[in-house]
Amino acid sequence: MEQFISDLSHHFTVPFTNPVLIFAVLLFIVLISPLLLKRLNVPGIIGLIVAGVIIGPHGLNLIADNAGVNIFSSIGLLYIMFIVGLELDLNEFKANRNKSVVFGFFTFFIPLIIGYPVCRYLLGYDVYASFLTASMFSTHTLVTYPIVSRMGVSKNQAVAITVGGTILTDTAVLIILAVVLNSSMGMFNIQFLLRLFISILIFSFIVFFVIPKIAQWFFQKVESEKYSHYIFVVFIVFLSGFLAELGGIEPIIGAFAAGLALNRLIPHSSALMNRIEFIGNALFIPIFLISVGMLVNISVVFSGTTTIYVAAVLSVVALLGKWLGAFFTQKVFKYSVSQRNIIFGLSSAHAAATLAVILVGFKAGIIDEYILNGTIILILFTCLVASFITQKAAKEIAIAEEDEEIIPSELGHYAQEKILVPIADPANIGKHIELAMLLKDKKSVNSISLLGVVPNNEQAEKNIISFKKKLQEQVSDAVAADMEVDVIATIDHNVASGIVRTARETMADIVIMGWPGKVGLLEKLVGDKVDLIIKNVDKNLFICHLEKKMISHKRIVVVSPPLAEKELGFNVWVNKIVQLSKELTLPVIHIGHPETQKLIASQKKLKANFTFKAFEDWSDPMACGDEIKEDDIFILISAHQGYVSHISVLDNMPTRMERRFPEVSRIVIFPKRYTIDMLVESDDYIFIP
Repeated sequence: MEQFISDLSHHFTVPFTNPVLIFAVLLFIVLISPLLLKRLNVPGIIGLIVAGVIIGPHGLNLIADNAGVNIFSSIGLLYIMFIVGLELDLNEFKANRNKSVVFGFFTFFIPLIIGYPVCRYLLGYDVYASFLTASMFSTHTLVTYPIVSRMGVSKNQAVAITVGGTILTDTAVLIILAVVLNSSMGMFNIQFLLRLFISILIFSFIVFFVIPKIAQWFFQKVESEKYSHYIFVVFIVFLSGFLAELGGIEPIIGAFAAGLALNRLIPHSSALMNRIEFIGNALFIPIFLISVGMLVNISVVFSGTTTIYVAAVLSVVALLGKWLGAFFTQKVFKYSVSQRNIIFGLSSAHAAATLAVILVGFKAGIIDEYILNGTIILILFTCLVASFITQKAAKEIAIAEEDEEIIPSELGHYAQEKILVPIADPANIGKHIELAMLLKDKKSVNSISLLGVVPNNEQAEKNIISFKKKLQEQVSDAVAADMEVDVIATIDHNVASGIVRTARETMADIVIMGWPGKVGLLEKLVGDKVDLIIKNVDKNLFICHLEKKMISHKRIVVVSPPLAEKELGFNVWVNKIVQLSKELTLPVIHIGHPETQKLIASQKKLKANFTFKAFEDWSDPMACGDEIKEDDIFILISAHQGYVSHISVLDNMPTRMERRFPEVSRIVIFPKRYTIDMLVESDDYIFIP
């Protein structure tokens, strides 16, 4: 019995040495911290860091410096920087790059200019410590971005330029980090600059040119092994970090660059992106944040006023610099007070890059434990301030914009978007489901519906069971991407009528169909089923032929007829093309009438890199075909017969597209039309959206 008690007490001797117990404690903290702080509306990052302070060697000493914890910590640090690069909207940055550059200039240089003399003369640190600490003030982490997304104001331009400015500030600070580290060791000379320049060139070539080509090839060739995609991505992250280290650059720069390089190849709505975020947010990043808290020396904090004084000075300077950056940005672009506050709220939280700079500086001996502990307190304080300011500003902007998006509350979830994907051959439906997942409105609680219409005969029930079994893999992929998918199997004598009926029963807004195959003689006589669907479906109809995976395309080329802006479904197809562009990080080229282009360009909220080419010669519409390339997604906006934008040449355009561009991915969109009921209710036959 004594031996049993002795063995039991040995396991609970502090610091813990049993790796299973250590991991269990870490997971318990990761589980319980967000739940406790959620009621206080405090970011979970704060709870994890505080927990690390409590259990660390300078707290209760439950967990000492441990190789396993250090490995997870290193992985988490690289993972944070990788996700920052991966989640940046490169299209939005390009569309607002000038404004992002201005904001980036203000939010980088103002904190740096204020911070250096404060650290050098007020706190009394040397040149290297002062410059490195001041550069830390210039960084910002989008800790409060989920608040903006949840409030539905992520499309606001003020949010867009703040996200874009992150590229400039974090990249510049991480390069400064490499320069300061080498300078502190007496290695800052012409040879160092030349080696740094050559290293950056070679590194950039490998990461931004070679790796994306390898990644694209891998994603296409190993399409069936879904989990291999995740392993490949993590391998690229650490390979990029190692390559950066070989070139004399910090590994975190490599991880950030890997995120930028793979940005276009990993759509935000994909299953792969969901796995990356899930594993990172569930395991690596929380343990990294706990390990950060473990570095805090409680005795130093409470042994005197020095740490509190340093932390107070750092916090004030950090918040003041970011507020001034937001203030000058507001004045230059004439933003509202709420927009200024949301810029300040998003850019004032210090976490990922700040931790990276301070930790690397501390381990190199440039920064002392007072700055380290003061920075941890700064992170806690700025995350709190940023959360409350962002919450208030986002609410004000949402209230100001709520009149633009009025959804009849009495319809509940039926008023939200519903996508229906009719399926002829389950073996070839993968790309259509992928397209539906990319187009789906993230705010809609409705699931994507996969529809199979089976003949009404004695084999009907057997065919329904077989149909549902064949769709299990596609449903699993959608579930992995955190998308709800339901399977509908219906019985009907005619496939077309089954699709039309189900589209109305499910109150679908968008119907995504496959490109029609060869039409037989009987179908020519009685009517092609696709033609019957086009004539009878009063929904936004997408007819698709996708030659390759969506990430393999380079551009989206849209051709629309004159007066396309007068159709009811105009806003739908424009916004869906914008969303597709955003998900795939592809530029959009619109070929059409100047009036249509003028209306699209006037909608400043559209988050896509639009360029316009006027085209009015619809006597020969295929004259614009010279603009189409093999890697494009060619989208033709058609129209139902009898409607304002319909011209006779549109009727045979799909066939001409197929003959002219057999190897090009193509989509024909029939915008939603006004029904008889809608026309009677409005007593108005003018087609204006």
